[in-house]
Amino acid sequence: MPELTLVIIAVLVALVFDFINGFHDAANSIATVVATNVLKPRTAVLLAAFWNFVGAFIFTVAVASTIGKNVIDPAVVTIPVILAALLGAIFWNLITWYFGIPSSSSHALIGGLIGAGLMTAGIKSLQFGGIQKIFIFIILAPLIGFLGAIFFTIVMFWIFRKGNPSKIDWWFKKIQIASSSLYSLSHGTNDAQKTMGVIALLLFSSGMIAEFHVPAWVIIASYTAIALGTLFGGWRIIKTMGTKITKLRPFDGFAAETSGSLVLLGTAHFGIPVSTTHVISSSIMGVGAVKRMSGVHWQLARRIVLAWIITIPASAIMAALIYLPLQGLG
Repeated sequence: MPELTLVIIAVLVALVFDFINGFHDAANSIATVVATNVLKPRTAVLLAAFWNFVGAFIFTVAVASTIGKNVIDPAVVTIPVILAALLGAIFWNLITWYFGIPSSSSHALIGGLIGAGLMTAGIKSLQFGGIQKIFIFIILAPLIGFLGAIFFTIVMFWIFRKGNPSKIDWWFKKIQIASSSLYSLSHGTNDAQKTMGVIALLLFSSGMIAEFHVPAWVIIASYTAIALGTLFGGWRIIKTMGTKITKLRPFDGFAAETSGSLVLLGTAHFGIPVSTTHVISSSIMGVGAVKRMSGVHWQLARRIVLAWIITIPASAIMAALIYLPLQGLG
């Protein structure tokens, strides 16, 4: 099969992954605003998809550069490596979607790259500096989201402690639309960039571009794909995120979304690929923990954390197995 055809196929698979990423992670953007009855699901999905796409015109491509250059060595990358990494991540996403588990699409992709890289060139293919940073923020990002949500909740409790509960609820229903939009913006800029990085890496390694950069058409295509995925939504995970972790009010949803947004925007600025799923679910847990520790369904939380732990190795194994029949393609 001609190399150009393989590159086109790989780009299309990358955009399918991006679409599934949006589909799988739609809950990240809209679960809280739906669970608090501030917006109907369809309205929330449209709003989230719009803000997912707008990120293309606001932010840099720092996260894309990290994914493209600092997970596996670009010198060892081939078309089969990219295809195996993407397919491994897609299969893991679909498995966790089917069971309603909010796992990380981002870490599934990183695991896929690691697994495929190891199969093609062994341990020397891994960029340990970049991988170390990613692993550090697997812990730090959700922890910051959790503590940030606690901080916002306590501060707002103190500010509105003498307010009329019904009036406070009415105001936060309005304000939560803004916080949900901000979260969708940060979600789009964080997750779409991971696909952008993989496509740019593919184009560079196959000689389609002379040096590593993210072409404008890749940016637009990636943001479009994730926005369309969000538009179709992942309703199984929305139910888990929005109703099963803890009971949410507009007040709580605002705290969780604001905390999560600030974490994602900060890490995107510094080019650190983090899991939007980890961040928003830990932020929701933080809100629930302020009300009372029993207000969080910790058994479900443990299930979610287990998914966090196994996502990278599971997707790496899947990518490694998929690479075997693909290695003869290029």
